Amino acid sequence: MFANSVLNSDQMASTSTTQQAALSENQVVAIKNLLWGNDLREEVFLRWTQGFTFSKDEPSALLQLQGGPCAVIAPVQAFVVKNIIFDQKKTMAGLTASECQECLINALVEVLTQAASTDICYLITHNGLEERDADTVLNLPANSEDNQVQVNDNEVRSPKRQKLSNQWFHSNLRCQQCNSNAEVKDAIHAHISTFQGQYGVLLFLYSLVLTKGIEQIKNEVEDPGEPLIDNTHGHGSQSMINLLLCGKAVSNVFDNDKDISGMQLHGISKQCTIGFLTQLEHLRYCEVGWYLKNPCVPVWLLASETHITVLFAYERGLVTHETASQAARRIFKSFDPDGNGFITVSRLVELMDALELVSEPEYVNIMQSKMDPEGLGIILLGVFLEEFFPELDREETPEKFLVYHYNGLERSCPDKQVKYLEGTAKIADIQDIVVTTDITPILTCLQTKWPTVELHWKDNIVPSMN
Repeated sequence: MFANSVLNSDQMASTSTTQQAALSENQVVAIKNLLWGNDLREEVFLRWTQGFTFSKDEPSALLQLQGGPCAVIAPVQAFVVKNIIFDQKKTMAGLTASECQECLINALVEVLTQAASTDICYLITHNGLEERDADTVLNLPANSEDNQVQVNDNEVRSPKRQKLSNQWFHSNLRCQQCNSNAEVKDAIHAHISTFQGQYGVLLFLYSLVLTKGIEQIKNEVEDPGEPLIDNTHGHGSQSMINLLLCGKAVSNVFDNDKDISGMQLHGISKQCTIGFLTQLEHLRYCEVGWYLKNPCVPVWLLASETHITVLFAYERGLVTHETASQAARRIFKSFDPDGNGFITVSRLVELMDALELVSEPEYVNIMQSKMDPEGLGIILLGVFLEEFFPELDREETPEKFLVYHYNGLERSCPDKQVKYLEGTAKIADIQDIVVTTDITPILTCLQTKWPTVELHWKDNIVPSMN
């Protein structure tokens, strides 16, 4: 049964897009343990109690009120950007509140449906919040200090943001089943005031967990006993970020799976819609694979050690399809999990079969002798690519392009205004690189994708990744 039988058959039958069923205590406990562990601290929970609300200074930029929920807000923001620029074919300038809300709805639908293994999705709402938020559509809030909310293009009112306990929140959860993408969109549209209300981020996250399936998430994460939200600092895990980015809760960001000393580690299995770059790769703590560095659209999450932001561009030429040589390099590396730059000759036939090359024993033996003439028992990556994929891959990346950076935390933005910061990126020739000490975190992060990139930010305002 989809979602690993989180709902029993009677509940599933009754939870249509117009009917809702209460979650049982066991179902709530299962969700809480997966996300928070068995010790949910009230102060950590409160840091996640916010909705998907937009900045008064940038109509399409989502606010993040406190540290923690960037693991959900930043990916949703990335899909909002994708929807505006590449689906709606619009620019960020001149967007109305209703247009931004529609793009938010589309983004929530896309994130939710890509995690579903069938057409069925589950939407979590809240019985106690429906009446309270029914007449308050949180489209364009002012800053969190004065707690004003733009309800439509002309009216402003103050939202009711009383602090409610996590016990009360979890005791009033409701679930409804949607049987198609159209039903999902209709349901989210009907409850958008709730998702933009005080608990909207959590309600969407819980919807995503049930849609994906609790047991399926446990099968994909590296450590099923580790909660997806850190119970000390409230940060979302890489598994949570990947669940929102690509619909799979794997714990790693390299391509495909790796076998490390008999341990199977799960990575990213295909090119993602939204990309991911991290400062941790610059520090050599991890490896981000081709799939995340080269997403379907030029929109990337940027990760520091503690926060997630978004970088995007209008230039479609910044992303490419995988060439045959790049695919061969990626697949070769899957047979070389330790990154030695070679495989043993005993694995050559498997490699050639995986690449759909001729893998008859006689031919493989001939190729083995040619690529390992000294009989060392290894095949070097460079030698293999030169033999079977001699063409030189050249990415047609524009030499110069505009980039835009988003950080949802007011305290991290100039004048505490959550706005997109514009910059110019230039890809320099290797011989033209000028050694400089003016190294910023965002520059070193982008250099993991474009090693020779140079950045110049408008008005010399360098964005913060924290």
